[in-house]
Amino acid sequence: QVRLVESGGGLVQPGGSLRLSCAASGSIATITTMGWYRQAPGKERELVATVTGSASTNYADVVKGRFTISRDNAKNTVYLQMNSLKSEDTAAYYCNARIFTSYAKWYDYWGQGTQVTVSS
Repeated sequence: QVRLVESGGGLVQPGGSLRLSCAASGSIATITTMGWYRQAPGKERELVATVTGSASTNYADVVKGRFTISRDNAKNTVYLQMNSLKSEDTAAYYCNARIFTSYAKWYDYWGQGTQVTVSS
């Protein structure tokens, strides 16, 4: 009954910006860590950024200084602001969230993915 729905992907030119959103819905008790991952064709899925329930953030080195992860707990939503985009950022971006639906019952949920293409 828990779903993560992503939005905000698209086609942008190098140097441009995009803001991804991921909203969780369903039978949610608590959302702990939320994050963004990405996967380019022929490559393994990699971590982009995470944000904990206490707002501690972590970023992959290749996006530090360009991407910002944030969350709105009231809306059960995590965002990824992507600036100074490069062609190397082209990938399918996936939202992830560890969600407790009840005491001691949790699961890592994934969004369906949203495509980000950076090209001139």
